Amino acid sequence: MSERLEVSPAAHRGRLAAIAGVLLLFGAWVAEAQSIRPGFNRDVIYQVFVDRFFDGSTANNYAGDPLYDATGSDLQKYLGGDFQGLQAQVNYLRDMGVSAIWITSPLDNRNLLAIGGSTAPYHGYEMRDTLLPDEHLTTSTRSWTPFTNFVNAAHAAGIKVIVDFAPNHSNIRGSGENGALYANGVLQATYASNPGGFFQTGLNLSGGQFDAPYETQYYTLFDLADLNQQNGTVDALLKAAIANLQSKGVDGFRIDATKHVNWGWQYTLANHIQTGKRSIVFGEWVADDAGNPLYGDFVKFSNRSGIAALNFPLFTTINSVFGQGGSFTTLDAVVGQQQVDFRYQNDLVNFVDNHDRKRFLTVDTSADDRKHLHAALAFVMTARGVPCIYYGSEQYLEGGDDPDNRRRMPGFSQSTTAYSLIRKLSDLRRDNEALAFGTTQQRWINSNVYVYERKFFDNVVVVAINKGGASQNVTGLLTSLPAGTYADYLGGLVSGPSLVSGGAFAANPVVLPANSIAVWQRDPTVATAQLGIVTPTAAQPGVQVSIAGQGFGASTGSVRFGSTPATIVSWSDREIVATVPAVAQGTQALTVRRAGSSVNSNAFDFDVYQSKLVPVTFTVNNAAPTNPGDQIYLTGNTVELGNWSTTRSGAVGAMLTTAGTYPNWWLTVAVPAGRTLQFKFIRIRADGTVTWENGANHVVTTPTSGVGNVNVNWQY
Repeated sequence: MSERLEVSPAAHRGRLAAIAGVLLLFGAWVAEAQSIRPGFNRDVIYQVFVDRFFDGSTANNYAGDPLYDATGSDLQKYLGGDFQGLQAQVNYLRDMGVSAIWITSPLDNRNLLAIGGSTAPYHGYEMRDTLLPDEHLTTSTRSWTPFTNFVNAAHAAGIKVIVDFAPNHSNIRGSGENGALYANGVLQATYASNPGGFFQTGLNLSGGQFDAPYETQYYTLFDLADLNQQNGTVDALLKAAIANLQSKGVDGFRIDATKHVNWGWQYTLANHIQTGKRSIVFGEWVADDAGNPLYGDFVKFSNRSGIAALNFPLFTTINSVFGQGGSFTTLDAVVGQQQVDFRYQNDLVNFVDNHDRKRFLTVDTSADDRKHLHAALAFVMTARGVPCIYYGSEQYLEGGDDPDNRRRMPGFSQSTTAYSLIRKLSDLRRDNEALAFGTTQQRWINSNVYVYERKFFDNVVVVAINKGGASQNVTGLLTSLPAGTYADYLGGLVSGPSLVSGGAFAANPVVLPANSIAVWQRDPTVATAQLGIVTPTAAQPGVQVSIAGQGFGASTGSVRFGSTPATIVSWSDREIVATVPAVAQGTQALTVRRAGSSVNSNAFDFDVYQSKLVPVTFTVNNAAPTNPGDQIYLTGNTVELGNWSTTRSGAVGAMLTTAGTYPNWWLTVAVPAGRTLQFKFIRIRADGTVTWENGANHVVTTPTSGVGNVNVNWQY
């Protein structure tokens, strides 16, 4: 017979109520500007360290503060940049074509020096208070006003605001403030007190543990007090922090260290974000290539969690190919592999530089380093995925390992070639849907020359990059461009020639000068609905989604999830906002129909949840015996549990075990709140053979909020 399990929310209800009450103190939503780009895939993101960008107020440069360096020479201290300064430079970003800005966390960080009394948390990764801003970036009273003023200015300039959010940890244990975490000034826990298992207390990660599923999630990262998201208070604190930031007008979140945060809990975080407000959500999972032990988990997480990936495998290859003389065939192989692996490949976030790696101009030591940077930037701006530019790259900022790669912004010239290149390609990304939603096809390649085509219906962009020191005659080129002459979209900015396309889409021979970039494009008028992407890609009824594409028409038409019409919130030719209707859980074909038309657009497979997701930890005791390479998975009767899938990519897992807990296995899973679910456990052997546990299905009623636990025995 089946067994029914009732799961209650976690304890600490008094604390949770207090956290919810605190949110009532904060203001209303900040309005979005009409000039903001439709959808998210058309965006160009600019990553900025607020403290290193521009000093707009000397009032928060505290004289005598040991965390601040007035000389600007100690890169481990605050240097004076703030949200007032960021607001002052909004037009610089707008003029470059930036349409979304990823900023360091505005949240209050520890106030004491740590690690031998030498470092300050200028980077924003040592959270001290989940609801207050940091005084070094705002005011001495920790007022949100400078931040909201910046958000309003960004929105008025057509720029979305993405906040760096670090749910893995608070601040350093054993020094500084010993992990202390507050909510609006009220102490919640310290690492020493650790109420109810508020913190994980594992060893520091080292060596191969960074790529081991259990250790990387539950051990400690660089002595940063590791938060236990399965604790009900921690879960509520982190999600309340998200809601507060959204109330300030934030449009998206970059999730720090996703590989090291409880993977299943993060599905509920992404769903919580999208339930509050349609958002850009992407995260940092460092897996440098497909040979990484956790590459499969990385792909599965990106495909199913609702958190798109910062594209580290592509970044690693970009550095090698553009910065160290590698072959374009290697880059093309990675692009091809990712088109197979990733369900939402145009949501991947691509980058040339970032704050944890040497800057490109320091990696490339050749005489042509700036020319190679131009080529790498052009690739990122036109490759499938969303481009992200690290602050200062357009000003040719150099820098080695952290903190040298976090130098002050050197200036704000709008006349550099890099600045102009980003601006021009941002315009193209805004206007031609081939870059936002298109497929990718290699058209001509050798070690130093790469010609590739992006295509979305009849929209075409062809990019030709020669990173070599000699010109290249390209013959036999085939593209989807109809017969005609196509001028270089960049206007010869990087020595790009025109292209003549002949009959049957064959191009005349073209000579690509040394270190040149050419872009040829076609952007025809569209009179049919063409659907590009839906954000989020999964949600429960009642959540608003962005449907981006083109040809939707000026008049309101219809959106259907399967055969069920959705309520339309807003409608334009390039973006529709609609509400997920009350439809059955599972994958529904979402389509758009123009007003007055009887023809549906192409379909997008949208996963419908039953209700908002909550984290529940499933434990199965005395599971089927396993050999090395065998794993235990969970599967069940709802899309969140894999709809009875028995594949590694479809079922939930793999579950976790250790030498001290085997043969008991556990995993935190995102499940619909307040629902009765059926589930079972399966063993998948190394050779793919599947063994089901015996007996009837397990049955569980999930908590309506908070966190939960399920504990059952394997049925023999």
